[in-house]
Amino acid sequence: MATGTAAPGRAQIEERHLRTDRWWLSPAVTVTILVAFIVYSTWRAFANDDYFAEPYVSPFYSPCLAENCDSMPLSANAPLFGDWWSLSPALIILIFPLGFRLTCYYYRKAYYRGFWASPSACAVPEPRSKYSGETKFPLIMQNFHRYFFYFAVIVALILSWDVLIAFRDEHGAWGHMGLGTLVLLANVLLIWAYTLSCHSCRHIIGGRLKHFSKHPVRYKYWQFVSRLNTKHMQLAWASLFSVALADLYVYLVASGAFDDPRFF
Repeated sequence: MATGTAAPGRAQIEERHLRTDRWWLSPAVTVTILVAFIVYSTWRAFANDDYFAEPYVSPFYSPCLAENCDSMPLSANAPLFGDWWSLSPALIILIFPLGFRLTCYYYRKAYYRGFWASPSACAVPEPRSKYSGETKFPLIMQNFHRYFFYFAVIVALILSWDVLIAFRDEHGAWGHMGLGTLVLLANVLLIWAYTLSCHSCRHIIGGRLKHFSKHPVRYKYWQFVSRLNTKHMQLAWASLFSVALADLYVYLVASGAFDDPRFF
């Protein structure tokens, strides 16, 4: 039996949809940007080079969980994988922020529409005759989003430490600030804003409370996160661009493309 727009009892029209605007533009832009990011991040993750320029470390490679890293005495390294890991150390850590973004409620909407046409836009039916939602493998794995959130917080804390040490010079003395410091600072602020604006974060803070009046502190936090949540889409894109730009900046400095301008 047909389902969806072809189900019995629904009005039948010859056209697939009645939208006359450029509804395809948004999913096309989404696909273009995400493909560009996937290509860039894949190249950088497997490059295993030019990700550290004292005192800056690329967010793709922090923290280093293997011993086959550049010498990064100022960064938050934790070589838990020892010397047996021969591939790029970025492949270990990127699974956590990648998992957080892949299971993010907004990103699901973005890439479902862009890559799978599920559906491409409002009032544009998807080409499939059946819909199972996220009840089967692999999409049922989207339920792990709340757990990836905890890992995302840990990653954000580590990136915050990287920003702190970016105020040192190459000798470890405090008082340094260059353009790279500002780049990493802007990135970590956007990462925190995106992470805290997450729907799971909002639920963890106040989702199970029955009486806000009995929990004034959590209520204040819930209000703050709720305001961020209204900008979750914008923060998702802004933080995606910022983390790529932060990595690109460190790469350019580490590869010798230009010297990091210092303010003091």
